[in-house]
Amino acid sequence: MTNLKVLISGASVAGPALAYWLHRHGFEATIVERAPALRDGGYAVDFRGEAHLTVLRRMGVLDDLERARTGMGSMSYVNSAGKPQAKLPADMFAGDIEILRGDLARVLYDATRQHTEYVFGDSITSLTEDAHGVNVTFERGGPRRFDLVIGADGLHSNTRRLTFGPEEQFVKHLGVHCAIFTTANRLGLDHTGHAYRTAGKLVAMYSARHNTEARAVFYFASPQVDLDRRDVARQQAVLAETFTGNGWESDRLLHDMRYAPDFYFDSVGQVRMDTWSRGRVALVGDAAYCPSSLSGMGSGLALVGAYVLAGELAAAHGDHRVAFKRYEEEMREYALGCQKMGDGVAKLMVPGNRALATFLNRYYKVMPYLPGKNMASKIARKTAENITLRDYRELARW
Repeated sequence: MTNLKVLISGASVAGPALAYWLHRHGFEATIVERAPALRDGGYAVDFRGEAHLTVLRRMGVLDDLERARTGMGSMSYVNSAGKPQAKLPADMFAGDIEILRGDLARVLYDATRQHTEYVFGDSITSLTEDAHGVNVTFERGGPRRFDLVIGADGLHSNTRRLTFGPEEQFVKHLGVHCAIFTTANRLGLDHTGHAYRTAGKLVAMYSARHNTEARAVFYFASPQVDLDRRDVARQQAVLAETFTGNGWESDRLLHDMRYAPDFYFDSVGQVRMDTWSRGRVALVGDAAYCPSSLSGMGSGLALVGAYVLAGELAAAHGDHRVAFKRYEEEMREYALGCQKMGDGVAKLMVPGNRALATFLNRYYKVMPYLPGKNMASKIARKTAENITLRDYRELARW
């Protein structure tokens, strides 16, 4: 079926990556994105291991990512006066390539915009499937019809909600909330970062875009906070209530927060589902198997998932029943392994009591000198490489 028309919801990582491979296999992709334009800013994401690099290489974007990489060095944990107490080298927490999420989205967009229809500022409101396709309605645009619909719309996937039900059935809250935004590099950080940890809280700053700016990051332990994801004022109020008087740069960053152009706030969670497809609708990336932002695996997993999903559709000549089944068979164990990387990280990131926070701060001081100092990075690499990728390029139409 060479004229397969696929609607993709989400223009972050998985969506454009899927569109790229669908086009390579002779299919037609349309991406709808709720945001009015590409989302800039965001945290740094990692690609590690041969599986991630192979997909990037086959897409022809590896060199672009290399040019846009953060070049981050060590991360220092500081006390309330800003004095470094421990320094962690980059190879303990970063992958082979680290890039800002917004820069990654731009690279993927540039690789697909010539052959993919992008519809910004709109979202799906209903999906009605019949034997031959899916009728789709939108918040703003007129109704359209597609052969398949793929949700690549993240942790709070609208496509998943419309097809499978409320997100409470699938999203596991890990007991942590996070916020991130762009700020001035007021500390003069040179391809490095500082982090300040107290009981149940962590504040960090790291330089970005060749030290011309910085990212401020806040993590705090909390049960699920029921906030409207579009109510930025209330989100900022919660963050201010939690961190005012916390010490180090907290208050100054909270002041800067009010003027940030890209403030982002969310809970940290994982998505667990028994199946990633229903009829002519399937999910990819965080919408299907989010491993959490603390795992360091989300973007690489999304990239691999998009590659496999498009490849299996090509191998099945557009037969979604065969392709979706094979996609899950190929990806299930790999996704579960990546999710395990996120389990337990939350408690180490923001320990719930002062004694544990003090212990971790002291432990990090000596960790670079311990025999098993590279164990975490080795486990992460092994997990990222734990999949044998089929070379679907043999099925490509160009």
